[in-house]
Amino acid sequence: MMTSLLPDQLDVEKLKIVGFDLDDTLAASKSPLSEKMGRTLADLLECVPVQIISGGRFEQFDAQVLANLPKDAELENLHLMPTCGTRYLRFVDGQWKEIYFHALSQQEKDAAIGALEEEAKRLNLWEPDGVVNGDRIEDRGSQITFSALGQRASVADKQAWDSSGEKRESLRDAVAKRIPELEVRAGGSTSIDITRKGIDKAYGMRALSEQTGIELSEMLFIGDRLVPGGNDYPVYEIGVPCHQVSGPEETLTYLGQLIELLRKKRG
Repeated sequence: MMTSLLPDQLDVEKLKIVGFDLDDTLAASKSPLSEKMGRTLADLLECVPVQIISGGRFEQFDAQVLANLPKDAELENLHLMPTCGTRYLRFVDGQWKEIYFHALSQQEKDAAIGALEEEAKRLNLWEPDGVVNGDRIEDRGSQITFSALGQRASVADKQAWDSSGEKRESLRDAVAKRIPELEVRAGGSTSIDITRKGIDKAYGMRALSEQTGIELSEMLFIGDRLVPGGNDYPVYEIGVPCHQVSGPEETLTYLGQLIELLRKKRG
Protein backbone atom coordinates (compact mmCIF):
# COMPACT_ATOMS: atom_id res chain seq x y z
CA MET A 1 0.00 0.00 0.00
CA MET A 2 1.33 3.42 -0.94
CA THR A 3 2.15 6.15 1.54
CA SER A 4 0.65 9.57 0.88
CA LEU A 5 3.00 12.49 1.49
CA LEU A 6 1.68 15.39 3.52
CA PRO A 7 3.03 18.83 2.57
CA ASP A 8 5.26 19.07 5.64
CA GLN A 9 6.81 15.71 4.71
CA LEU A 10 8.03 17.02 1.36
CA ASP A 11 11.46 18.44 0.65
CA VAL A 12 10.07 21.52 -1.09
CA GLU A 13 13.57 22.77 -1.88
CA LYS A 14 13.95 19.69 -4.09
CA LEU A 15 10.47 19.79 -5.60
CA LYS A 16 10.65 20.82 -9.28
CA ILE A 17 7.20 19.95 -10.65
CA VAL A 18 3.77 18.96 -9.33
CA GLY A 19 1.74 16.55 -11.48
CA PHE A 20 -1.98 15.90 -11.36
CA ASP A 21 -4.60 13.52 -12.57
CA LEU A 22 -7.60 15.49 -13.90
CA ASP A 23 -10.99 13.83 -13.37
CA ASP A 24 -11.97 13.43 -9.71
CA THR A 25 -8.69 15.06 -8.65
CA LEU A 26 -8.85 18.61 -10.00
CA ALA A 27 -12.50 18.50 -11.11
CA ALA A 28 -15.46 16.14 -11.15
CA SER A 29 -15.50 13.81 -14.14
CA LYS A 30 -15.68 15.76 -17.45
CA SER A 31 -16.60 18.89 -15.46
CA PRO A 32 -14.88 22.31 -15.43
CA LEU A 33 -12.54 23.41 -12.68
CA SER A 34 -14.24 25.33 -9.92
CA GLU A 35 -13.34 29.01 -9.66
CA LYS A 36 -11.45 28.25 -6.44
CA MET A 37 -9.48 25.43 -8.07
CA GLY A 38 -8.60 27.67 -11.02
CA ARG A 39 -7.26 30.33 -8.66
CA THR A 40 -5.38 27.77 -6.60
CA LEU A 41 -3.68 26.28 -9.67
CA ALA A 42 -2.69 29.77 -10.80
CA ASP A 43 -1.14 30.36 -7.36
CA LEU A 44 0.71 27.05 -7.60
CA LEU A 45 2.01 27.93 -11.08
CA GLU A 46 3.66 31.00 -9.57
CA CYS A 47 5.64 28.72 -7.25
CA VAL A 48 6.46 25.64 -9.31
CA PRO A 49 5.78 24.12 -12.76
CA VAL A 50 2.60 22.03 -13.00
CA GLN A 51 1.81 18.99 -15.12
CA ILE A 52 -1.63 17.51 -15.83
CA ILE A 53 -1.91 13.99 -17.26
CA SER A 54 -5.17 12.22 -18.09
CA GLY A 55 -6.73 9.86 -20.59
CA GLY A 56 -8.75 12.66 -22.19
CA ARG A 57 -7.98 14.57 -25.39
CA PHE A 58 -6.48 18.05 -25.46
CA GLU A 59 -9.95 19.44 -26.17
CA GLN A 60 -11.07 18.06 -22.80
CA PHE A 61 -8.11 19.75 -21.07
CA ASP A 62 -9.03 22.98 -22.84
CA ALA A 63 -12.67 22.88 -21.74
CA GLN A 64 -12.09 21.65 -18.20
CA VAL A 65 -8.87 23.42 -17.29
CA LEU A 66 -7.64 26.15 -19.61
CA ALA A 67 -11.01 27.86 -20.02
CA ASN A 68 -11.31 28.11 -16.23
CA LEU A 69 -7.88 29.42 -15.25
CA PRO A 70 -7.53 33.10 -14.31
CA LYS A 71 -6.10 35.37 -16.99
CA ASP A 72 -2.94 35.89 -14.94
CA ALA A 73 -2.10 32.16 -14.80
CA GLU A 74 1.50 31.51 -15.88
CA LEU A 75 0.74 29.09 -18.71
CA GLU A 76 4.43 28.84 -19.63
CA ASN A 77 4.81 26.80 -16.43
CA LEU A 78 2.05 24.35 -17.41
CA HIS A 79 2.79 20.95 -18.99
CA LEU A 80 -0.22 19.17 -20.56
CA MET A 81 -0.13 15.45 -21.31
CA PRO A 82 -3.41 14.22 -22.83
CA THR A 83 -4.15 10.55 -23.53
CA CYS A 84 -1.84 9.30 -20.76
CA GLY A 85 1.19 11.15 -22.06
CA THR A 86 1.05 9.95 -25.67
CA ARG A 87 0.70 13.65 -26.51
CA TYR A 88 2.64 16.50 -24.89
CA LEU A 89 1.98 20.23 -25.22
CA ARG A 90 3.62 23.41 -23.90
CA PHE A 91 2.57 27.06 -24.11
CA VAL A 92 5.13 28.76 -26.37
CA ASP A 93 4.96 32.25 -27.89
CA GLY A 94 1.32 32.68 -26.94
CA GLN A 95 -0.03 29.37 -28.22
CA TRP A 96 -0.09 25.68 -27.36
CA LYS A 97 2.69 23.84 -29.18
CA GLU A 98 2.70 20.09 -29.66
CA ILE A 99 6.05 18.66 -28.54
CA TYR A 100 5.19 15.11 -29.64
CA PHE A 101 2.18 12.94 -30.57
CA HIS A 102 2.35 9.12 -30.78
CA ALA A 103 -0.72 8.08 -32.78
CA LEU A 104 -2.21 4.61 -33.15
CA SER A 105 -2.25 3.10 -36.64
CA GLN A 106 -5.59 2.64 -38.37
CA GLN A 107 -5.21 -1.13 -38.03
CA GLU A 108 -4.68 -0.80 -34.28
CA LYS A 109 -7.69 1.51 -33.97
CA ASP A 110 -9.95 -0.87 -35.92
CA ALA A 111 -8.88 -3.83 -33.76
CA ALA A 112 -9.53 -1.89 -30.56
CA ILE A 113 -12.94 -0.58 -31.63
CA GLY A 114 -14.09 -4.00 -32.84
CA ALA A 115 -13.02 -5.75 -29.64
CA LEU A 116 -14.68 -3.14 -27.43
CA GLU A 117 -18.03 -3.29 -29.20
CA GLU A 118 -18.16 -7.06 -29.49
CA GLU A 119 -17.09 -7.80 -25.92
CA ALA A 120 -19.31 -5.11 -24.40
CA LYS A 121 -22.31 -6.60 -26.21
CA ARG A 122 -21.37 -10.14 -25.21
CA LEU A 123 -21.11 -9.10 -21.55
CA ASN A 124 -24.37 -7.10 -21.68
CA LEU A 125 -22.45 -3.88 -21.01
CA TRP A 126 -23.52 -2.20 -24.26
CA GLU A 127 -26.20 0.06 -22.83
CA PRO A 128 -29.31 0.96 -24.88
CA ASP A 129 -28.93 4.01 -27.10
CA GLY A 130 -31.58 5.84 -25.11
CA VAL A 131 -29.43 5.96 -21.96
CA VAL A 132 -26.15 6.82 -23.70
CA ASN A 133 -25.30 10.52 -23.82
CA GLY A 134 -22.51 11.39 -26.26
CA ASP A 135 -19.91 9.23 -27.97
CA ARG A 136 -19.73 5.67 -26.69
CA ILE A 137 -16.42 4.93 -28.44
CA GLU A 138 -14.04 7.81 -29.11
CA ASP A 139 -10.95 7.90 -31.33
CA ARG A 140 -8.47 10.15 -29.52
CA GLY A 141 -5.70 9.59 -32.05
CA SER A 142 -3.24 7.90 -29.71
CA GLN A 143 -5.98 6.26 -27.62
CA ILE A 144 -9.35 4.60 -28.13
CA THR A 145 -11.76 5.15 -25.23
CA PHE A 146 -15.01 3.33 -24.46
CA SER A 147 -17.46 5.21 -22.23
CA ALA A 148 -20.31 2.92 -21.22
CA LEU A 149 -22.83 5.75 -20.78
CA GLY A 150 -21.34 8.14 -23.32
CA GLN A 151 -18.89 11.02 -22.97
CA ARG A 152 -21.53 13.47 -21.74
CA ALA A 153 -23.24 11.29 -19.13
CA SER A 154 -23.81 12.96 -15.77
CA VAL A 155 -21.35 12.46 -12.93
CA ALA A 156 -24.07 10.87 -10.81
CA ASP A 157 -25.01 8.35 -13.52
CA LYS A 158 -21.35 7.44 -14.05
CA GLN A 159 -20.74 6.90 -10.36
CA ALA A 160 -23.82 4.70 -10.05
CA TRP A 161 -23.12 2.53 -13.10
CA ASP A 162 -20.17 0.56 -11.71
CA SER A 163 -19.50 1.54 -8.11
CA SER A 164 -17.59 -1.70 -7.43
CA GLY A 165 -15.51 -1.57 -10.60
CA GLU A 166 -16.51 -5.12 -11.54
CA LYS A 167 -18.08 -4.18 -14.89
CA ARG A 168 -15.01 -2.30 -16.06
CA GLU A 169 -12.65 -5.04 -14.94
CA SER A 170 -14.64 -7.78 -16.68
CA LEU A 171 -14.72 -5.77 -19.91
CA ARG A 172 -11.05 -4.86 -19.61
CA ASP A 173 -10.05 -8.51 -19.15
CA ALA A 174 -12.17 -9.69 -22.09
CA VAL A 175 -10.90 -7.00 -24.46
CA ALA A 176 -7.27 -7.51 -23.39
CA LYS A 177 -7.48 -11.17 -24.40
CA ARG A 178 -8.72 -10.14 -27.84
CA ILE A 179 -5.96 -7.61 -28.53
CA PRO A 180 -2.88 -8.68 -26.52
CA GLU A 181 -0.66 -6.48 -28.70
CA LEU A 182 -2.30 -3.35 -27.22
CA GLU A 183 -2.58 -1.95 -23.67
CA VAL A 184 -6.11 -2.12 -22.24
CA ARG A 185 -6.88 -0.33 -18.95
CA ALA A 186 -9.89 0.54 -16.85
CA GLY A 187 -9.91 4.34 -16.99
CA GLY A 188 -12.51 6.60 -15.38
CA SER A 189 -15.71 5.54 -13.64
CA THR A 190 -17.29 4.06 -16.81
CA SER A 191 -14.41 3.92 -19.27
CA ILE A 192 -11.88 1.60 -20.88
CA ASP A 193 -8.76 3.11 -22.48
CA ILE A 194 -6.70 1.39 -25.18
CA THR A 195 -3.24 2.53 -26.22
CA ARG A 196 -0.06 0.96 -27.53
CA LYS A 197 1.58 -1.56 -25.21
CA GLY A 198 3.31 -0.03 -22.21
CA ILE A 199 1.41 3.25 -22.39
CA ASP A 200 0.06 4.34 -19.01
CA LYS A 201 0.61 7.29 -16.70
CA ALA A 202 4.03 5.93 -15.75
CA TYR A 203 4.97 6.20 -19.43
CA GLY A 204 3.83 9.82 -19.38
CA MET A 205 5.84 10.65 -16.26
CA ARG A 206 8.98 9.08 -17.71
CA ALA A 207 8.44 11.06 -20.92
CA LEU A 208 8.06 14.23 -18.86
CA SER A 209 11.35 13.47 -17.13
CA GLU A 210 13.09 12.93 -20.46
CA GLN A 211 11.67 16.13 -21.95
CA THR A 212 12.44 18.37 -18.96
CA GLY A 213 15.46 16.77 -17.32
CA ILE A 214 13.57 16.63 -14.01
CA GLU A 215 14.23 13.42 -12.06
CA LEU A 216 11.25 11.31 -10.98
CA SER A 217 12.32 11.84 -7.36
CA GLU A 218 12.00 15.62 -7.87
CA MET A 219 8.32 15.34 -8.81
CA LEU A 220 5.14 15.12 -6.76
CA PHE A 221 2.04 13.46 -8.23
CA ILE A 222 -1.49 13.93 -6.88
CA GLY A 223 -4.34 11.63 -7.94
CA ASP A 224 -7.50 9.92 -6.75
CA ARG A 225 -6.67 6.35 -7.85
CA LEU A 226 -3.24 5.67 -6.35
CA VAL A 227 -4.09 2.16 -5.15
CA PRO A 228 -3.24 -1.16 -6.83
CA GLY A 229 -5.38 -1.46 -9.94
CA GLY A 230 -6.03 2.29 -10.11
CA ASN A 231 -5.00 4.14 -13.25
CA ASP A 232 -2.76 6.50 -11.20
CA TYR A 233 -0.95 3.65 -9.42
CA PRO A 234 1.71 3.08 -12.14
CA VAL A 235 3.09 6.53 -11.26
CA TYR A 236 3.73 5.40 -7.69
CA GLU A 237 5.26 2.13 -8.90
CA ILE A 238 8.07 3.91 -10.77
CA GLY A 239 9.12 5.85 -7.68
CA VAL A 240 7.44 9.23 -8.10
CA PRO A 241 6.49 10.69 -4.68
CA CYS A 242 2.68 10.62 -4.55
CA HIS A 243 -0.29 11.81 -2.56
CA GLN A 244 -3.78 10.32 -2.87
CA VAL A 245 -6.90 12.45 -2.59
CA SER A 246 -10.58 11.56 -2.46
CA GLY A 247 -11.67 14.38 -4.78
CA PRO A 248 -11.23 18.04 -5.70
CA GLU A 249 -12.10 19.38 -2.24
CA GLU A 250 -9.31 17.40 -0.64
CA THR A 251 -6.97 18.51 -3.43
CA LEU A 252 -7.78 22.15 -2.63
CA THR A 253 -6.99 21.64 1.06
CA TYR A 254 -3.71 19.92 0.25
CA LEU A 255 -2.65 22.58 -2.26
CA GLY A 256 -3.42 25.38 0.18
CA GLN A 257 -0.92 23.88 2.61
CA LEU A 258 1.63 23.14 -0.12
CA ILE A 259 1.51 26.65 -1.60
CA GLU A 260 2.00 28.16 1.84
CA LEU A 261 5.12 26.04 2.36
CA LEU A 262 6.48 26.82 -1.10
CA ARG A 263 6.03 30.55 -0.60
CA LYS A 264 7.60 30.42 2.86
CA LYS A 265 10.61 28.28 2.01
CA ARG A 266 11.32 29.85 -1.37
CA GLY A 267 10.96 33.41 -0.18
